[in-house]
Amino acid sequence: MAEERRDPRDVRGVGAEEADAWGELVDTARRTVSDGLVVGTSGNVSVRVADTVLVTPSGVPYDRLTPDDVTGVDLDGRQVLGSLVPTSELPMHLAVYRSTDARAVVHTHAVHATAVSTLVPELPAIHYMTGALGGAVRVAPYATYGTDELAENMLHALADRSACLLQNHGTIAYGSTLSQAYDRTAQLEWMCHLWLTARAVPGLTPNLLTEEQVAEAGERLRGYGQRRLR
Repeated sequence: MAEERRDPRDVRGVGAEEADAWGELVDTARRTVSDGLVVGTSGNVSVRVADTVLVTPSGVPYDRLTPDDVTGVDLDGRQVLGSLVPTSELPMHLAVYRSTDARAVVHTHAVHATAVSTLVPELPAIHYMTGALGGAVRVAPYATYGTDELAENMLHALADRSACLLQNHGTIAYGSTLSQAYDRTAQLEWMCHLWLTARAVPGLTPNLLTEEQVAEAGERLRGYGQRRLR
């Protein structure tokens, strides 16, 4: 007999907007696993609804999350929804929300991006999609996970950027929606894979884009996609 799924709106204290956001958050977290950006529970996802930050709980496999597991904190980190302990990387998520206009954050341990974070202080401009992230993707210096030091290092690397690498750790990206934050994460991992592949060819050095070329691409990408006709 199939397990009955509760409507998130039945969970005490959870409004309709928060319930919908939680469902999208869980779907995004599961996608990070299915797309190979994390292994097990080694990443985290959050989304902001007004002054509440919904975030994946610590150590719970994403395929086991249900509407009852909604976990939310305020911008000071005080738990306001649910009983599960929020992710240990909560300081990074809150730092992004306090310092930017982000509405969603995705953190992963993507393998190619993590590999690049151990090699260079910033990802070389191997592709014009660098412009979609605001420019050359910097690497935040290593600090122990879950610490305020890591959150501070991350903020410096994110200055005028929407994504960065975390040295010997992984990636973090934000956006105005979960979809945008996830897409930026996936694009960053793809560019890291591309650079590692190109630099591995013996006797050849990858061609890199100039700052001007990246800036021009970034400007064009701001108008990319479909526009609603009036």
